[in-house]
Amino acid sequence: MRVLIIEDEPLAASRLKTLLNQHDPAMQIVDVLDSISASIKWFKTNDPPQLIFMDIQLADGLSFEIFEKAIVKAPVIFTTAYDEYALKAFKVNSIDYILKPIDEKDLKQAMHKFQTLIVPVDAQQALDRISTTVQMLTKKYKERFVIKVGEHLKFISTEDILYFYSEEKITFCLTSDNRKHILDFTIEQLEQLVDPSIFFRINRQYFVSIGSIADVISHTNSRLKLLLKNSSDKNVIVARERVQDFKSWLDR
Repeated sequence: MRVLIIEDEPLAASRLKTLLNQHDPAMQIVDVLDSISASIKWFKTNDPPQLIFMDIQLADGLSFEIFEKAIVKAPVIFTTAYDEYALKAFKVNSIDYILKPIDEKDLKQAMHKFQTLIVPVDAQQALDRISTTVQMLTKKYKERFVIKVGEHLKFISTEDILYFYSEEKITFCLTSDNRKHILDFTIEQLEQLVDPSIFFRINRQYFVSIGSIADVISHTNSRLKLLLKNSSDKNVIVARERVQDFKSWLDR
């Protein structure tokens, strides 16, 4: 395993190297960097490692700046004497957060977590999965939509919406009381606003809730056809490239 260490305290870097070599003698420490500037330069000129140990407070600033100025593809285990940056760490590539002085037990737990995440998927897939999980845990999704009815403003609770759909470049939502309303959002924008555990984009036109699906039917070319509640459209098809993700979404 190729490991990069970003740490500006020589004693801390030396202890970390010793602990890592004890944990896995075959591990290769590709470099030890002590600043943001050196790290940015390194990432621009070297192949990505498989894992990074990164101190948060470096001599020339906070290491989060590295992610803003360089492409960091590898997962990161942060090491720091302070716990105030925990949430911010998990918004980047972090898979764990170890407080200094580093304890051998904490290091083993972090490495076990890393191994669990990368097997059988590669590091980038693991990062995507972690990122999605963190977003779902920290992001607040839209609870209601405000619509205009004549001279009045009314609101629709998101949980009352069966599905969103587009028609002639206009976005509508259909509610459980079988009423449709025009929304000032595109389907693409709605994908970022509502809970992905409840709603799924099945094709370019439809963005459906789990509660809207009355039946799922096998269709031609490995596709699926949906029967949606309160819908007269009998040809609602899950796009072929979305079928596997749709099945995974159903099977939660």
